[in-house]
Amino acid sequence: QVHLVESGGGLVQAGGSLRLSCVASGSIFKINAMGWGRQPPGKPRELVAVIPSGGGNTNYADSVKGRFTVSRDNAKNTVYLQMNSLKPEDTAVYYCHADVTTVARATFTSWGQGTQVTVSS
Repeated sequence: QVHLVESGGGLVQAGGSLRLSCVASGSIFKINAMGWGRQPPGKPRELVAVIPSGGGNTNYADSVKGRFTVSRDNAKNTVYLQMNSLKPEDTAVYYCHADVTTVARATFTSWGQGTQVTVSS
């Protein structure tokens, strides 16, 4: 079993910054891609950022390019999302995800429980 736990959400004014963290734990053999998605109120979940296991070739949603930066620490099974120049439309529940291979060699995508980010105007 694999668990992802996010932290770092909160309330911030427009133009401000937040840094989200997500730690993966459990019967992990290997973590491939990690990343973040978000679900704004009344809207479907969308992918925000993805980072491969090697750390290069990151991908971002067009709406966050140039403002958000995804990074990871493989030694800590942790992925981060640095969010700068936040806008009210960034308000959402943010979820981390990880493509995991377990010790039993099962492979699946695991999601965290989410952390709320609210940007006031």
